Amino acid sequence: MGGVGSILETLFHIVDVEYSWICDLKGKEVDEPQSKDYQSIQKVKALSDLYNKDLDGFLQSWTEDLENKILKVSWTDKEYKYGEVLRHVIVHEIHHIGQLSIWARDLNLQPVSANLIGRGL
Repeated sequence: MGGVGSILETLFHIVDVEYSWICDLKGKEVDEPQSKDYQSIQKVKALSDLYNKDLDGFLQSWTEDLENKILKVSWTDKEYKYGEVLRHVIVHEIHHIGQLSIWARDLNLQPVSANLIGRGL
């Protein structure tokens, strides 16, 4: 399989990257979770649910004023616009949904829907 290595590792990666970037936007330090601690779909789902509760208020209060605010991160000298980062997070998840759909078809399973309508976004 391509991508991060496995379906479970890809799901963990999606959750981890989304949370890390949005915490950067919030100015919040993140204790990086270790994938070895999330070796079941139930644990990854619980982590996702926990993170979503934390991020929901920030995302619900998003305004146009945040769109061009500048984000500086510790690992590079580059600067990013908040809106650009938020759209990157969305595209990142869609990219991996495509991978998961291909893997599901390879396993003769129902592919994951890439339809974002009705997902409460």
